Amino acid sequence: MTTRGLLDGQATQMADEYISYYNRPILKAPTWREVNIGGYLYLGGLAGASSVFAAGGQLTGRPGLARAGKVAALAGITMSLVLLVEDLGRPERFLNMLRTFKPTSPMNVGSWLLAAYAPLAGVSLVTDVTGRCPLAGRAACYGAAVIGPAVTTYTAVLVSDTAVPAWHEGFREMPFLFAGSATATAAGAAMIAAPASENAPARRAAVFGAALELVAGRLMRRRMGMIAESYERGRAGTLLRAGEALAVAGAAGAMLAGRKRSLAVLSGAALMAASACVRLGVFSAGVASAADPRYTVIPQRARVAAETAGRT
Repeated sequence: MTTRGLLDGQATQMADEYISYYNRPILKAPTWREVNIGGYLYLGGLAGASSVFAAGGQLTGRPGLARAGKVAALAGITMSLVLLVEDLGRPERFLNMLRTFKPTSPMNVGSWLLAAYAPLAGVSLVTDVTGRCPLAGRAACYGAAVIGPAVTTYTAVLVSDTAVPAWHEGFREMPFLFAGSATATAAGAAMIAAPASENAPARRAAVFGAALELVAGRLMRRRMGMIAESYERGRAGTLLRAGEALAVAGAAGAMLAGRKRSLAVLSGAALMAASACVRLGVFSAGVASAADPRYTVIPQRARVAAETAGRT
């Protein structure tokens, strides 16, 4: 019998059999605050993807699109860092991560990415606004665009590299989910801020990002078996269903907007809201799955049973 079959067919029977030491929780639930870390996940994705739009606008002679991307990138990464430091409690905890470089630690690598990315995003926007040092500004814009995709997706690796079932079991699709979500929200921001005559690339990217977000999310939940329940019930389920509906509406609006400024703004706002719902939904699903021992014990027993069956 496959692992998925064991999960689906024996879940009820096995749920009553697990025993934890001294009736203590098997997993310690994440202590991160939803507003802080959920916002950090969302804003980091917005920033990284927006730098790609800024570089694209700069390369193709779309100054309005480039400026919109640069503003979103700097605003996003600044607020993301503020929320991260707020959750850490003391700024030096972030700085301490930069005392060494550890490629096997997603948190350490992410700290270095943020430390490299934020100054580039700042220089890119400041030089654009002031008109000074244009060559340095263009170089900073392209540098931020190179690092941006890693800033967008490293948080997916970070949450997947934990024991939290709903996050860990999604390690294959989570980077694609976050990449699609970030692309959609950055495209939405560009559709809101850039002139209608320059936002065609953002509208196309919005459709791609929304599609990637929807497909990756569905595939991730399908592969998880019973753990997908944590994404479909309670607060997480409500947020993710709202995110899917908003993403579909935003993508449809992006395809139909053309040079209609009002429709572009409404569609962009829907896409940004959809991405926020997805990030908060992923966070809520992780907290719920850590609090319920079934999601830890039953998959472990199923894997052991499958391995035993395979050897006989």
